[in-house]
Amino acid sequence: MSEVSSAGGERGGATARLEALRARLRVERKVLVAYSGGADSALVAAVAAAELGAGAVAVTAVSASLPARERRAAREFARAHAITHVEVATDELDRPEYVANSGERCFHCKSALLDALVPLAGLAGAAIALGTNVDDLGDHRPGQRAAALRGAIAPLVDAGLTKSDVRDVSALLGLETADKPAAACLSSRVAYGDPVTAEVLARIEAAEEALRDLGFPTCRVRAHADGTVARLEVPAGDHERVSAVGAEIDAAVRRAGFAFCALDLQPFRSGRMNVLLGFPTASSTS
Repeated sequence: MSEVSSAGGERGGATARLEALRARLRVERKVLVAYSGGADSALVAAVAAAELGAGAVAVTAVSASLPARERRAAREFARAHAITHVEVATDELDRPEYVANSGERCFHCKSALLDALVPLAGLAGAAIALGTNVDDLGDHRPGQRAAALRGAIAPLVDAGLTKSDVRDVSALLGLETADKPAAACLSSRVAYGDPVTAEVLARIEAAEEALRDLGFPTCRVRAHADGTVARLEVPAGDHERVSAVGAEIDAAVRRAGFAFCALDLQPFRSGRMNVLLGFPTASSTS
């Protein structure tokens, strides 16, 4: 197959997926999109706004687990694409079962989100739409159970979109989120079994911001030992650069509140914490 025909086929596939997503969303009169600003939820929000107009509202859950950087990006994207956008405060950090940080943490997180959205959806007569895609169905995602229990819909799944499809369709629409890296909530960086607290989340956010400022845009700071040890993950190609500025990184991570700073010799990979639950492969989000 020629390069030209291959590119044409990719565009054709993206167009078909986009039409399927549009058709799925047109079934709903009104939707509240659980919108984090990531590639998946941004696509759902943008297409819902285009198809349903004032009947589509993007709702961002705000708590200590949402990085300020991601909150700003979500606001800017919504403004740029004329998406009606509101923020709601969620109370997951007030829930002991969430703070305990078992393997079911995401169930309790999604429950907190949906508990905030269900009353709003009821008043508006709207469905709650999530950004779950087909690839997510094979991951360890307890939050999907919480969504099913509350009747939330997953338009990307219904339209058959994988993560790759989401990026292709987003590129077709010219959305700046088409190549946005996955950015899970800050709580996903806390080792299972260690409590999730606002203080630990603030340390993680500050340390990751410091790493970005030092030239490492793709990174994770994983908190261990009750938030005293920071385990850094960066792509394999960045390991040599980390060594070169190791003293600066160590100082920045300690200023963020950690007592120890360590570099994981394995390259960055989303979902590494799930190894602690006995899952050998990575999730796509954390």
